Amino acid sequence: MKDRIPFDKEINLRGTVCPYNFVKSKLALEEIDIGQILRVIIDFPSAAEDVPRGMEYEGQEVLCVNSISKREWEILIRRKK
Repeated sequence: MKDRIPFDKEINLRGTVCPYNFVKSKLALEEIDIGQILRVIIDFPSAAEDVPRGMEYEGQEVLCVNSISKREWEILIRRKK
């Protein structure tokens, strides 16, 4: 079993479609301190690529994107700025 990365805040975006996955993730990231980690749960397939790409473009650090079930993913993002 993989080591779990501890996170400071989690948002559940199951049922949310793009671009709202990115927008809601960005807003949640603004609520935590620099250096803290946000865990985003999604079930919209393209968001598993779009959210991390958008976060990296914004200067944030994407720690991982993991499949947690057949149609669900977790994205762990460290707030950098």
